[in-house]
Amino acid sequence: MMNFKTIALTFAALGFSLSAMQQAHAQDKLKLAIGQRGNWDTSISEVGTRLGIFKKHNLELEMLYTQGGGETQQAVLSNSVDIGVAGGIMGALSAFSKGAPIRIIGAETTGAKDLYWYVKSDSPVKGLKDMEGRSVSYSTNGSSTHGVVNAFIKENNLKLRPTATGGPAPTLTQVMSGQIDVGWAAPPFGLQQLDKGEIRVVATGNDSQTFKGQTVRLLITNTSVLQNKKALIDRYMAAYRETIDAMYSSDAAIKAYADFVGIPEAIAKRTRDDFFPKAALDPDKIVGLDAIIPDAVALKYTAQPLSKEQLGELIQIPPRK
Repeated sequence: MMNFKTIALTFAALGFSLSAMQQAHAQDKLKLAIGQRGNWDTSISEVGTRLGIFKKHNLELEMLYTQGGGETQQAVLSNSVDIGVAGGIMGALSAFSKGAPIRIIGAETTGAKDLYWYVKSDSPVKGLKDMEGRSVSYSTNGSSTHGVVNAFIKENNLKLRPTATGGPAPTLTQVMSGQIDVGWAAPPFGLQQLDKGEIRVVATGNDSQTFKGQTVRLLITNTSVLQNKKALIDRYMAAYRETIDAMYSSDAAIKAYADFVGIPEAIAKRTRDDFFPKAALDPDKIVGLDAIIPDAVALKYTAQPLSKEQLGELIQIPPRK
């Protein structure tokens, strides 16, 4: 018969074993700053979490939402978060050129079809030329919408009044109340107002030759995070890629997105199919650098073009495995 000492030792060993198993299965944590809650492209981490994909890669994500790419980038530069999602490319180039500790770990969105600028239905503004002298919104300084508005000005020799209005919801309020002439948004936000004829689209990001077909938003991190948490960043990118595949092949992903945003599944599917081709979310390549670099100089984001060596230091996308 087993004596009390043997029983005690057995339970002690069992307790140690369970503790070791719990530690082995404890998930590593990453903190994210994400621009614009609810956009299809910015919801990849949320959808992947709801589908259990990041958990499968032993990651737990803490997601904080910002009003735009400028705020997202600032959170990264201050080391308040590990990863920034949907930071504007021009803002990243500008920060790096000034010596900021920023690194690009992936493309977030290529092309700017999803970004649109709109007016109230009774506005006389019909297109870009009619924006002359009017207030035109963007989210935050250094964001992709800020870059597009600056490109509208440069490419069309327009004198606009660029105005930071934050996210789509406060922007809509300012447009409908007459505080600002031209608002910005991205689907699914505004689709209901468009369908009802309350607002009209007068331009999209693809009306800028600077941003059409080029990478406009990024996945970014702080230099110190990349050095100290490289294995976690690699796993995050593997789960991120897997989630993108699921979002274009799985009804469960559409449901997860619709539940997250609080919209019907039909609207969720329309957002994906009409505005976000899968190639636009490919994180593995920054598209259009040959044009983006001189545009950054022309738009005064950088004083001079970044060299090949500088770009190699800035862009450190984990390879697909």
